[in-house]
Amino acid sequence: MNILGIGSRIKHPEHGLGVVTNVTSKHYWVTFIESGLETIDVDSTFEVIEAVEDEVDTVSFYEVERTLKNLLQKWSDVSQIVPIADKWKGGKLVMEPGTPTQNKEVPIDTFFNKIIMVRDRLRVMEQKINSSNLDNSEKVELQQYITRCYGSLTTFNVLFKSTNDYFVGEKTK
Repeated sequence: MNILGIGSRIKHPEHGLGVVTNVTSKHYWVTFIESGLETIDVDSTFEVIEAVEDEVDTVSFYEVERTLKNLLQKWSDVSQIVPIADKWKGGKLVMEPGTPTQNKEVPIDTFFNKIIMVRDRLRVMEQKINSSNLDNSEKVELQQYITRCYGSLTTFNVLFKSTNDYFVGEKTK
């Protein structure tokens, strides 16, 4: 299959006449006379009126950026930005001892960031285990310890703004 270049003219059964204005590995962005800008799959059914055969960069900047971001998150110790739930912003954590001594106060944002760092380091450890030369039974055993660590941290899920960021321990079936 030949990928059409930018400037190619097509006739689509649903949208009519249009011109290819952008190309990715999976889609054409086509500006149609009657329906405006539409994204269609490269393997869609349409008639090619005039093909522009240029070298086409079939990977968009967005796809490169997304891939790079995924690689960095997977293999580095870089923390992603995780928002704290609005009700905790500007709050403080007060630790009150059982003996008559002074309380310890910590800004909740600081505490939250430390929890995020622990989570990120657990993820890096998980990746290092997966890519190590350990045999599979050793990898499984270490993965179970990491899962239990996540389970121990579920108490702090209340601090996260999005449930997608929650710690998840062992799931029951």
